[in-house]
Order: sequence, then structure tokens, then C-alpha cells
Amino acid sequence: MSYFAAALARGRDGWTAAELDLDGAEDVQEIAERVREVDPDAEVSLLFVECEDEFLVVMRVDGDDDPRVFASDAAFAEESRVGEVLLDGLEPAIGVVDLTEGLDGEVGSAAEADDEEETPTLHPLGEADLLEDLGTPGKELLLLCAHEGTLPADVMMEICVRAGCATALEELREG
Repeated sequence: MSYFAAALARGRDGWTAAELDLDGAEDVQEIAERVREVDPDAEVSLLFVECEDEFLVVMRVDGDDDPRVFASDAAFAEESRVGEVLLDGLEPAIGVVDLTEGLDGEVGSAAEADDEEETPTLHPLGEADLLEDLGTPGKELLLLCAHEGTLPADVMMEICVRAGCATALEELREG
């Protein structure tokens, strides 16, 4: 499976972005080191991995602390070697998301769907609250991932808009 991995690091001069190759990484710590190399002096670094318009993984690295990881769906580990490495050992995401509740808090969008249609089933893993101080609380991250029709790239961009690094991500994608 193909994937796009973008590392964004917030240093003294703002956000820096770089595309990373995660092939051959043996574990999450090795991936975290690759993320740290984007800006070794960064206060916070983020890694976004999107795969096939289906899966999104977010890793947060704060200095020398252990990386924190969130995955939109556990199925990514079964579909990809990179997913297997990133999701190794993650527990189900804490918190329950009502998939019938929309992003605006309105209830009914999925509940009003035809009885024949199934409500989307996601199995998020890891720390959904890892971006709370960057503008995306855990419940909102879970809702963004569960929102029907929202692609991983859309979720990634929304997170970056809230965190203030959307321009760096856009420049990386265009460049």
C-alpha cells in the first residue's frame, strides 16, 4: 500500500515540514527519531501518515519524550508494514464516539440513514487527546475520523489548520 508521511516540526522560526520515508523502520522509536531529525530543536513535532484514502496515523514527539500515537483504524496494521510498525502495541482509543453525532454536535445524520445502510465502524487506537493543546481535542479527532465522506487528508488538513501549520503542509504537498 502506498502512503504519504509528512513530518511537521514547530521550532523557533515556525513550522517546518518534510516528507519522510518510513520503509524499513523497525519500530516506533526509529520513526520518532526520523521525525526529530526534521528539526532537532523543535518544541513539538508531528507525523501524519495517510494511506490509500482510508487510514490516518498521527504521531506526536515532544523533545526526548516517548512518542504518542493515534490511529484512525486498527485495520491499517493488517494492511501495511508501516501500519504494523506504527500501531504495534497500541490500545483502543479511550472514549466512546457516537457515530450518529455530527461534527456540529447535531444528532441524527447517520441515524437517519436508510436502515439498510450500516453505520461506519472504526476501531481507533492510541491517544486521541494527543493534539488537545494544538486545537483538536480527542473527541473532535475521533469525530473527524468517523465523519462520513471525510478523507484522511481532510482530517490532516483540519488538524493542521487548528495547530497553525497548514501553510507548511500545503507547501510540502505542492512542492
